[in-house]
Amino acid sequence: MDTKQKKLAQKKTVVYFVGAGPGDPELITLKGRKLLDAADVVIYAGSLVNPVILDGIKAQIYDSAAMHLDEIITVMKQNVAQNKLVVRLHTGDTSFYSAISEQIERLRKLKISYEVVPGVSSGLAGAAALGQELTIPEISQTVIFTRLEGRTPVPKLEKLSSLARHRATMVIFLSVGMIENVVKELMQGYPEATPIVVIEKASWPEQKIVRGTLETIAGKVKKAGIRKTALIYVGESLRASAGKTGKTSKLYDMKFSHEYRK
Repeated sequence: MDTKQKKLAQKKTVVYFVGAGPGDPELITLKGRKLLDAADVVIYAGSLVNPVILDGIKAQIYDSAAMHLDEIITVMKQNVAQNKLVVRLHTGDTSFYSAISEQIERLRKLKISYEVVPGVSSGLAGAAALGQELTIPEISQTVIFTRLEGRTPVPKLEKLSSLARHRATMVIFLSVGMIENVVKELMQGYPEATPIVVIEKASWPEQKIVRGTLETIAGKVKKAGIRKTALIYVGESLRASAGKTGKTSKLYDMKFSHEYRK
């Protein structure tokens, strides 16, 4: 982003919330990359963001891992007052578990403008690592992104045991450290032979993939030494990346006509 582009950006907005992608530094968007290169200040989400993404940038860098909300907002406010371009860099995509809402609420109160730049979710990067489509005709047409209740509660109607009764494809964040509890909740809806996959640090060089069933996965995860920074995928759709499902879509069915094919 050249000086002219930077001035235009500053006129439009002051604080950018940017999704850094899942870890692979090449999976940040072009817009996000340009903003990082142009930024005067970057506040990034600690160990969750691959530090390689920050290599070569000229900005003053803050690691928010040890910062609380007031401190983060203070850094934003002080630098905005100096007409600096501020980037708040979050892991994956800002739509999931990024805590941007509480920051935006504070910025609105301070009358500081902002823009959100989406990123690639780790949930999508994990599916890509498996070569997996999460929606399979006649098997699952719904994907649920959720987490197990821990120190942070979840609404009563969104407990894993309730969601599991739909038997949709599920991607579970922030829960691998409680894998036994995850399995216990899931088994209230899914059969014990349901395929399940745990992916540690999707798209990072040290990415690790563990496959199993609800009956076997807890032991395999413990043996692999996976305790955090991992996603859990569950559902019959996962059989597609392990073998075959025998199901095909209508999209490319030669007998199925639509607007572009008779």
